[in-house]
Amino acid sequence: MSTMKPYADDADALTIGDLTLENGRDCVSVGGSLDLTRDKPGLAYAQALKAAVDAIVHALESDAALPERVVPPKPTTEVKNPFG
Repeated sequence: MSTMKPYADDADALTIGDLTLENGRDCVSVGGSLDLTRDKPGLAYAQALKAAVDAIVHALESDAALPERVVPPKPTTEVKNPFG
């Protein structure tokens, strides 16, 4: 399993079992599912998940300029296809 620095870029992703954490500058998205079985693989998955969540919480707590809410991006405008 790889590591990612939460909110550092819009490209990194971390996969734990069938669970994916996708990095973004304003949002870390979580999708999929993860079975935390009562065995050694389940423990490894739980530890990886805890490390990822701890890193996200640390990044948020360490941000002195943390806004009340993320401002949604402005809608994009449609342009005529120059090839069509």
